[in-house]
Formats: sequence, C-alpha cells, structure tokens
Amino acid sequence: MKLEDRMNRSIKQRTSVVVLRSDFAKMGSDSQVGRVLARFVAEGTLVRVSKGAFAKTRINKFTGKPTPAGTLEMIAAELFRKLKISVEPSSLVSEYNSGRSTQIPMGATVSTGRRRISRKVTVGNSTLTYEKNSRRA
Repeated sequence: MKLEDRMNRSIKQRTSVVVLRSDFAKMGSDSQVGRVLARFVAEGTLVRVSKGAFAKTRINKFTGKPTPAGTLEMIAAELFRKLKISVEPSSLVSEYNSGRSTQIPMGATVSTGRRRISRKVTVGNSTLTYEKNSRRA
C-alpha cells in the first residue's frame, strides 16, 4: 500500500479536524510526508492552518469548493490542545460571557497567560491574535 493511501485512510478515520505533520512521522521520511501533505492541500483534502498543522475540509454547499471543516476558534482550540499549549479566552470574551459587557467580541483572540506564542494560525482570511497577560503574581 502506498504512503499516500495509508495517510489518506489515517486522516479519514480520525474524529478530530486538526492533523499534525508529526502524526505521520512513523509512516515515512520527512520529505515523503511533506510531499503527500502538499498533494492533499493541492487536491483540497486538507488546508494548511499553521506550520506543520492542517485541517480537514468539507465541500461548501453554496460554492462547491472545499472549506475548512470548522471555525477558526474551534480549529485553534483543537490545535493548542494537541500541542499541549494552555490558552484561555481573551479578556473581552470573558467579560461578555460573565455579563459585565454587552459588546460581542469580533475576531478571534486568545489569552496566553504569561507565555509568549509566535505561532501564526490562519483559517481562510481570519488570523488568530494573542493577548498576553503580563501581570505579576
């Protein structure tokens, strides 16, 4: 069975939307895995959301073109969970959820606590932004 077939079956059997490049490290060399992932992106099976991170796609019923199978917030939450990075909702989202504010936050922002993250996460035209809480204890 070819590497492409094994990787395709592995992607389809996953319940998660996010697929990491490191998930396929044992299937082949880095260059082989990279070529197959690039082919999946070109075919529309996957979409690249960050360095080494891809999201599954589904066919948009209005345009007929492949789109990511989730929102930026959902994909980012799953990506950070897989990378074991703890993030929290931004201060604006927290204020809205607690009822202290009536303004609905626009744009995806997460709080990283005191941790500095430079990973760029993009889904379509939307990019995730980070809010650093630098208050000392």
